[in-house]
Amino acid sequence: MKFETLSVSTKGTVALIELNRPEKANAVNGTMWQEIKQAFEWLSETSHLRIGIFSAKGKHFTAGIDLGFFSEAKAQLDSLCEATKGEQVRQFIIDLQESVSAIEKCTKPVIAAVHGLCYGGGVDLITACDIRYATKDSKYSVKEVDLGIVADIGTLQRLPKLIGEGMARELTYTAREFSGSEAKEMGLVTRLFDDKASLDKGVFDLADSIASKSPLAIRGIKEVMNYSRDRGVEEGLDFVASVSGPILMSKDVEKAVMAFFTKTLPTFDD
Repeated sequence: MKFETLSVSTKGTVALIELNRPEKANAVNGTMWQEIKQAFEWLSETSHLRIGIFSAKGKHFTAGIDLGFFSEAKAQLDSLCEATKGEQVRQFIIDLQESVSAIEKCTKPVIAAVHGLCYGGGVDLITACDIRYATKDSKYSVKEVDLGIVADIGTLQRLPKLIGEGMARELTYTAREFSGSEAKEMGLVTRLFDDKASLDKGVFDLADSIASKSPLAIRGIKEVMNYSRDRGVEEGLDFVASVSGPILMSKDVEKAVMAFFTKTLPTFDD
């Protein structure tokens, strides 16, 4: 696929989706929001791809939302009557939410590879990913309150599930910058690397490992974990029974068991 603000490539069964406005510190404009949604829907629908890596070109992952885009959108809305403005603002927010949620809804796991700044909308994006790796010098901020706005496209819903409500409230109320080491300590990221080159290698190694597993099982795990996160144990158990049942009857199970006993590496269909 061709994109204006993203670089998308594949290596075997792994897709690499990179933010590509390095001259703007990968600030997310209107086109990029739309293309993020398109890219992850494409990943979800492309059968031979098993996992995605979400990274960025240049010095930073992203400085957050492009303030020029924000100002343009506000100027367009200001010309409307109050009733219409309310409707349009709500739809504007929902459209941005759907771009972020496309990462979470993608049927394939997504690994975020974070370096440099990850501000504002960047936190929205990485909290929608399955796994987050980062460089030691990465820096983060839930920046929205400094702009006088509420973070409204996912951070307030997803971040507390990752780091706890108390810490999430501190970060969102203050917008303070925090380091890669603190991000790891609180559980936002799971591994740190010395530099971007080692980060990229670590992320690709992880992606290759996950891609070697049964894609049917991996998709099932992601679906069940996303469903269970926001529900009680009993609901989660009932749901996993419905997802796991058909997988237990698949050829992937036979291949995995045979490989275990013969001490070989199994190969799975897409």
